[in-house]
Amino acid sequence: MDTRTNAILTVLLREYGFTHRSLADEVNRISGRIFGRPGAATDRDVRRWTSGSVRWPTGRYLLPLAEIFDRPPEAMGFVPRGRTSRLPVPPAPARPGQEEPVKRRAFLTASTAASVALVLRLEETPVRGRLTGADIDRVTAAVGRLDAHFTAIGGGALLTVATAYIGRLRDAVDGCIYGPRVEQALHRALSGLYSTAGWAAYDSGDGTTSRLHHAAALQSGILAKDGYAQARAWSDLSLQTRAEGRHREALTINRAALESRQVRQSPRIAALLHSRLAIGHARTGDHGACARSLLAAEKAHDRFDTTAPPPPWLRFLDAAEIAGLAAIAHRATGRLPDAERATAQALVLLGPSMHRSKAYYGVQLAELQLAQGDTASARTTAAKVVTTAVSSPRIAQRLATVHHKLAAA
Repeated sequence: MDTRTNAILTVLLREYGFTHRSLADEVNRISGRIFGRPGAATDRDVRRWTSGSVRWPTGRYLLPLAEIFDRPPEAMGFVPRGRTSRLPVPPAPARPGQEEPVKRRAFLTASTAASVALVLRLEETPVRGRLTGADIDRVTAAVGRLDAHFTAIGGGALLTVATAYIGRLRDAVDGCIYGPRVEQALHRALSGLYSTAGWAAYDSGDGTTSRLHHAAALQSGILAKDGYAQARAWSDLSLQTRAEGRHREALTINRAALESRQVRQSPRIAALLHSRLAIGHARTGDHGACARSLLAAEKAHDRFDTTAPPPPWLRFLDAAEIAGLAAIAHRATGRLPDAERATAQALVLLGPSMHRSKAYYGVQLAELQLAQGDTASARTTAAKVVTTAVSSPRIAQRLATVHHKLAAA
């Protein structure tokens, strides 16, 4: 039996300051709240999780672990195995006089989507009555968990879940009572949720749905009067437009986003937009502008405030991602050796929980090696790409294309 060590969970224990015993105690406490009776996890169970001898804990322990570390099971290093990956439905206390919302039942139409929804606890948002700041805090945390899920393993079932949650939040907008601040916060949350749904659609290869969600994200950002949400939406729209082959339009959108005051005040957003602008310049053949934008992205990265945590949707943007985006720009200019070096650097710098990015840049490295005629290296690289913990049809298709070309080489 394969008992490969769960290095990701080991890192999480150290990062959060848990011992085996203290994590077991916390799992038992949260299990008691979710299921109505305390769990029976021991330090021995935790050692079995970290050693890899148990690769997918029971739902009674998996749900508390997902809450403790604020991420889906795959992003904690666990590996699903067929039906054992299905999570139980935790008992939820009924609100007096409130029927079970149709939106919640919609989460349970597919086992994978149901697992994601249950782990992220999206059904807790009320759709009737008065919304308070505490409700908004829970909504914001849920949207952040969705962002973390995408960053870790990709879109996949996330599109179904995010779309259902969009419907739930829109029901809350129409059916609840709230003040002006809560209203703005609701639209801000919707903007972020639409952005995540747009990326999930993109990962699934559905460009039309992706564009609709990104446009809705911009509209919600405007209603929220939130410049950061609008900058995010503009940035995502520029990428979607570029994916559709409209490179000059994408450049115009990207420039508009860079002109906002919020971007000038946020080095992280500026670094992302300058990196994407570099790719746009490369695709239109302006190599000098591409180089200037890459330099601007590096300078913005140097100004990152490492003492303050970034918003959930920007946690993926680090030195590894900056290198990976630079590689895409180099590739578009035809500088394949530079693109290969930058992609290899991104893979070295990526953290252990970044399954989607590791798979994405692993495929990109194999593509670059293949394009340069180095089939031996491409074959070795492609064989190392791990997609068991990744939910991205787009990445899977690219990897399949690489293997097909290698087989014909």
